[in-house]
Amino acid sequence: MMPRPEHLWRGFAGLRVVADVHGDAAAFIHAVEGALAADMFVIQLGDLVDHGPDSPEVLRRMFALIDAGQGLFLLGNHDHKLRRALTGTQLRIQADGLGKTLAQLDAAPDGDVLKARAIEEIGRAPAWIRDGGRIFVHGGYHPGMLHSAPPPDAGTQKAQGLVTRALFGQVTGRMRHDGFPDRVHDWVDKIPADVTVVCGHDRRSLDGRPFVAEGALGGRCIFLDCGAGKGGHLAWIDLPSWA
Repeated sequence: MMPRPEHLWRGFAGLRVVADVHGDAAAFIHAVEGALAADMFVIQLGDLVDHGPDSPEVLRRMFALIDAGQGLFLLGNHDHKLRRALTGTQLRIQADGLGKTLAQLDAAPDGDVLKARAIEEIGRAPAWIRDGGRIFVHGGYHPGMLHSAPPPDAGTQKAQGLVTRALFGQVTGRMRHDGFPDRVHDWVDKIPADVTVVCGHDRRSLDGRPFVAEGALGGRCIFLDCGAGKGGHLAWIDLPSWA
């Protein structure tokens, strides 16, 4: 039986929770090296790839953390889509997103190795992690995450149920003028008073710092995505290793 994810960081001095990287390898290396120097375990919130200049190097660094027992990544919607593309699913490919990642992998000298490893690791990445009063998730919270562990094969399956919320947040079914799904954040008001959710996916910050939303029940959510790989920068927060 695989150990529960939160057991992996017991004994470390702390946690470094890193937002969506989107191929910004230089920033990710900076975040990782700082964490390792301070004996912190790295939790990356998903969306390692797409848009930025060097998704292959981001994958190399993430896989090295996994191999050393010093980090893990959550399942993000871009990672999930990459795996689907690598396993032959016909998809609509955004040229400056997944298309760029696939081209970078094709050009990398170790591209075939990285593709095979990505299929493996994305296939078993957790869709969310609950650690006491903390929940780490890519896209959005649902109360069911307090009582249910994510499916162990979420990365290999079409998203449904709680995994849909975990990957995509809460969508209205409408499309925005920029062609992306319209998302709302009503779920923040369902976070209990003793729970903090840390997520990425939505770039809600207006000042370049993580955005903290307080919910109606007294819980809160820390939105970490500050636009890495998309003209913004990579953000992270450091937390105690024990909840």
